[in-house]
Amino acid sequence: MVADEKGLQAHVVIVGAGLAGICTAVELKKQLGFENFTIYERDSTLGGTWRGCGSDIPGHWYSLSTELNPHWSNLYATQPEIRDYWQNIFDKYNLQSHTQFNSKVTSAIWSNATQKYTVEITNTLSGEKTLVETNVMFYAIGGFQKPVFSTDVPGRECFKGHIWHSARYRHDVDLKGKRVGVIGNGCSGAQLVPTLSEDPSVQVTNFCRTPQWYVPRTNYAYPRWVKWIFAHIPFTMRWYRNLLMVRSDLTFVIFRKSNKRIVALVTKLLSKYIALKAPKSQVTKLTPSYPPGCKRLIVDPGYLECLNRPNVDITWDRIERIVENGIELDTGEVVPLDVIIFATGYSVDPEDLHVRGSLDTTVRSFYKSQGGPVAYLGSAIPGFPNLFILLGPNVISGSTSVIFVQEAQIGLALKLIKPVLAGHLKSVEVKQEVSEQYNLWLQDRLKDSVWNSCDSYYHWDNDRNSRNVASFPGPATLLYWLMRKAERWEDWKVVEVDSQTGWIRKQNRNARRNILLGLSSIPLAVLLYHKYF
Repeated sequence: MVADEKGLQAHVVIVGAGLAGICTAVELKKQLGFENFTIYERDSTLGGTWRGCGSDIPGHWYSLSTELNPHWSNLYATQPEIRDYWQNIFDKYNLQSHTQFNSKVTSAIWSNATQKYTVEITNTLSGEKTLVETNVMFYAIGGFQKPVFSTDVPGRECFKGHIWHSARYRHDVDLKGKRVGVIGNGCSGAQLVPTLSEDPSVQVTNFCRTPQWYVPRTNYAYPRWVKWIFAHIPFTMRWYRNLLMVRSDLTFVIFRKSNKRIVALVTKLLSKYIALKAPKSQVTKLTPSYPPGCKRLIVDPGYLECLNRPNVDITWDRIERIVENGIELDTGEVVPLDVIIFATGYSVDPEDLHVRGSLDTTVRSFYKSQGGPVAYLGSAIPGFPNLFILLGPNVISGSTSVIFVQEAQIGLALKLIKPVLAGHLKSVEVKQEVSEQYNLWLQDRLKDSVWNSCDSYYHWDNDRNSRNVASFPGPATLLYWLMRKAERWEDWKVVEVDSQTGWIRKQNRNARRNILLGLSSIPLAVLLYHKYF
């Protein structure tokens, strides 16, 4: 059936009830006072990634700037705390009334005639399909897509025990007394191995292929009196958050290969940390040959130390195949197991981005033509009016909170769609030449980054020689500043409701004036960018 939007105010569709989707809904209400939006979530609950993960970003920094929380128990918040924080925001802004769970957006097609998207929604329980029209779409499905099972590890169907991916954790399986194999030692594996091995009756074998860099996790609990100060003394918590932001931003210097002394110093310090915490017999194998930051740095959740436990084994032998009773290595040895958990990461391929735009091309075909995902400021794609991607291509700086990035992206999008929702414009679309110029600058800046020194998910097809599709070559403050600057209407192709009003001409004059006024407020860190970053 087709939902009739005639006679109603403009409508906004938000795809995903994870953190990005919740952020968007909150800001639509707070900044624009706009209520006619719908969140479609394919699962039965909110939260996205944070249904099952902890964070390696401090809680005060990994939260909305408009919804500070004085009650974080530790510097690094636990998964239950993060989940509760976002549930409370969801309830506070009555987002339940705007959300349809078990509803997957399966396609969206733009009409140049109506200047709207026709969106197909599939009920994940019944399979029933519904069509709705919308003026604006936010794809808030996150940077990581479907869980990845290593293609060079065959035989999953042969295993007689329990097998799953860390992203689909089986909490119903009791591991007491079990032999558990964890494939992968990245961020997910580094969290799983120490947690699973806390029970001495669980025998854990970690199957590793590539060594990782680990950063000491200097976690600490906030005393009650500190929480009281955060809650009752104005600006204290805001200043603390800003301090965390500055500290985080400054770490970006290690990701520039031209900062040779800094990179060498960090390499030496992290190598010493591995030698201090890990079993002596494993230090050489655990120490990477690539520079820190080339793959994602792991804030050590106790992984290195747990390798000293008697119920933890680590093997670097290549996996040949999965067999009925365990994993066969290329040496011919079979490691007997009762449970196998893949901690092998996620795909950054936007499998659910089935959108057809104004040029009758899809997002996926556009990405393919560019050699990987490409967007302007990680948010807007030429040929796709009124469509905004949150945590899209090249927004990860490696040193900041993605919540901060999301807020900057949403702030830009709301400024652009405000006249659409108010009835002044029908559509807004980034110009092709503007997007191309931005991405040429982006990839040129990335040439000097450590991310080109190894294969990783930062690159299309995990190949260091292909386009870097994930990283942003600068600290988050610069990204935010660029987004503020991007209010210039001459960068955008617009369709006015009534061209006789001269609305867009007025906006161009105002934008030029605002840019001139804003030049004096550029922070010193940005002025020094080319020297140090």
